[in-house]
Amino acid sequence: MSYTQAVLEAKIMAMYPEIKEHGIGFSMDFDDEEGAWIINFKKAAHELTTHLKKEDADECINGVFCVHLGVQMGEFVDNFEREEV
Repeated sequence: MSYTQAVLEAKIMAMYPEIKEHGIGFSMDFDDEEGAWIINFKKAAHELTTHLKKEDADECINGVFCVHLGVQMGEFVDNFEREEV
């Protein structure tokens, strides 16, 4: 499947609106060695780096939620929200 990084980024942002809602910084790059997207999230002092396998990214493009990414994002949001309380 062929798509650009910008298309995948937009799809992830649409699937996980909490990224924008919580002002989380988001960047990603493809790692040829790993065969996966390396995704970085940042909010204040909190950072999370996770991998999204190409197969999972392909499914994400097709509208299938990236379960691993969603779990990682949920934990990240929970961690910095607990600190803000």
